[in-house]
Amino acid sequence: MTSSRSQGAVLLDSGVTRFRLWAPTAPAALALEVEGHPPIPLRPDADGYVQADVDCPPGARYHYRLDAGTVAPDPASRLQDGDVHGDSVVVAPDDYPWRHPDWVGLPWEASVIYETHVGLEGGYAALEARLPGLAALGVTLLELMPIADFPGPRNWGYDGVLPYAPDTAYGTPEALKRLIDTAHGLGMGVMLDVVYNHFGPDGNYLPRYAAPFFRHDVPTPWGDAIDFRQPAVSQFFKDNAVYWLSEYRFDGLRLDAVHAIAGHEWLRELAADVHARIAPERRVHLVLENDDNRASLLRGDYDAQWNDDAHHVLHHLLTGETQGYYADYAEQPAEALARCLAEGWLYQGQRSRYRGGEPRGEPSAELPPTAFVLFLQNHDQTGNRALGERLASLVDDPERLRAAVALQLLAPQIPLIFLGEECGSRAPFLYFTSHADPALAQAVRDGRRREFSRFAAYADGAAADLPDPNDPATFLASRPEPGADADAWLREYAALLDLRARLIAPRLAGAASLGAAAIGSHAVFARWELADGARLTVYANLGPRREPVPEPLRAGADVYATLLFESQPGGRDGVARDELCGDTTVWLLEDPS
Repeated sequence: MTSSRSQGAVLLDSGVTRFRLWAPTAPAALALEVEGHPPIPLRPDADGYVQADVDCPPGARYHYRLDAGTVAPDPASRLQDGDVHGDSVVVAPDDYPWRHPDWVGLPWEASVIYETHVGLEGGYAALEARLPGLAALGVTLLELMPIADFPGPRNWGYDGVLPYAPDTAYGTPEALKRLIDTAHGLGMGVMLDVVYNHFGPDGNYLPRYAAPFFRHDVPTPWGDAIDFRQPAVSQFFKDNAVYWLSEYRFDGLRLDAVHAIAGHEWLRELAADVHARIAPERRVHLVLENDDNRASLLRGDYDAQWNDDAHHVLHHLLTGETQGYYADYAEQPAEALARCLAEGWLYQGQRSRYRGGEPRGEPSAELPPTAFVLFLQNHDQTGNRALGERLASLVDDPERLRAAVALQLLAPQIPLIFLGEECGSRAPFLYFTSHADPALAQAVRDGRRREFSRFAAYADGAAADLPDPNDPATFLASRPEPGADADAWLREYAALLDLRARLIAPRLAGAASLGAAAIGSHAVFARWELADGARLTVYANLGPRREPVPEPLRAGADVYATLLFESQPGGRDGVARDELCGDTTVWLLEDPS
């Protein structure tokens, strides 16, 4: 296993522990304090590093003293004794007895992603108990929202400040490894959401002793940008990626909001570093969230990107909403959806009105469909709503939602299911925190209210009644209780994912679009050629009206193709006649033989 410990506390073969920290602007009083030892004064070397070897065992607590009244945890802490302001803990080399050490992962084309929040699942052990059910449903890749140590016991995870330390609010590091190990035994990979674009607002001590970690000329929504031009900063995060993939045997990483990383050169360096340091036989997947729609990053560096464009147009078609960024998708939505199915993104360089007329994106038509992760809901698109409503509550016609689910789960893009979606949960997914500092909790509360007061529904003071992120009740309300029709939804998801696993996923490597077209205002036709020459066709109508299907789009629908799935009875017969029923999706497969 490749070492990923260039910083932090590393137990050497000699039995001593080496402590290493990048602290180029450290105060003169900087010292390492390890329990059972006198303070060790530290001075940065020419590259800004401080280092000390101490005879101390695994489990020893330590911190860095900045001045008489301030101590800081190790930014590369592998484990915390307490929360983000507590002591760090020396961790022994990985001695977990892996039960499935020969697991190498699944091909990307086989991925069916399930995004979840470990806290809402009840912790690592409770989520482990859920794995057999998810595997039976057809999930092949579990994606955990960020687990890096954050302040308090409740958080989405994007306020993390110690990127190497799994938060103990969810259980022990051993419980996390057991979760991953159990998933591997069920034939399921596990992906981790990592945040390399910012640190949270509470517990980040880096500016006190490593000011060059950040650059003041590039702002982000969370403050100054991280300066990846600094070799030590670059290595800190490269090592972090390899650490999760090697010591915890995660099967991939989803990189959060990389558009907030200044420049994309470092992203390519990171991908190259991961592929060079992880054993080549392992199938490790790297996925981006990138509002810039940079197709160039998906040509060899990264497997895929979350497809926000497809989500936004689908959401508009399902709900009619036009506020915020949905306004960019409300004009000719069927044409927009057709382009997303055929080419990946809607925005491939054209100007976005929502973004002030700025151009957005790069051409993506030459990318394979599997370069895009397709979802109807995720943590952002649900939780960033004022009331966190799910589609089960927003879509007034359940047949329309069934049609959208059928479109998503059988499309050649990689499907992502969000926590509770598969059982028709109507519980909201709200934004929640547990900041101990009352001023910070109030600042978060005020920020949410300001954000939504710009919307008509929350004008005139209505935003003051929004759920309080710091209230424990907000977290509890977000637990995804199954809907009244949970059994029906579970059967539908299982049936669709079984079709995908048997008839579509094995043929996806090398699949290519054969084009797509709008059918009226809310319906689309799309066709793909799969790896063995089979042709996969979909007719999807996400509106209530019947739509006439032009004859060229009906070729083969009544004779040559096998019906894979129709979300309403008679859908395929209607297409063969010349019309697509409202709120219906029809999938056909034409075998090359």
